[in-house]
Amino acid sequence: MDKLKEKLARFMYGRYGSDRLNIFMVIVLLICAVINLFVRTGYFSVLLTSWEFLLLILIYFRMFSRNISKRYAENQKYLEIENKVKRFFGKQKYIQEQRKDFHIYTCPQCRQKIRIPKGKGKISIRCPKCGAEFVKKS
Repeated sequence: MDKLKEKLARFMYGRYGSDRLNIFMVIVLLICAVINLFVRTGYFSVLLTSWEFLLLILIYFRMFSRNISKRYAENQKYLEIENKVKRFFGKQKYIQEQRKDFHIYTCPQCRQKIRIPKGKGKISIRCPKCGAEFVKKS
């Protein structure tokens, strides 16, 4: 068993290995495989199978690649996109939580979002960014 580990470690020396992009591609591969199990229509099944095959090749190519700087740059680009998506959904979740206690209005001039507490009646709102005033019901 130890010899097998040693041989694998020697083989992987100087190779890139796995990262977050590879893990994401494995998840997409598994999703495609599950969809392919349940959807058995001709062209769609062939398309999914080809996607699975291409993803598998790409995963192994990235894992065994010796061009570490290139694979690292690809992973960093993926992480940037992943963080943008996470921030977007986090922001949407925060806005939905705020809607319980506040009305969120948009300034008609500068499009700044303004949070006003509910239950104050008709009030005049002054935009903190551009100074424009508008009347809304809270």
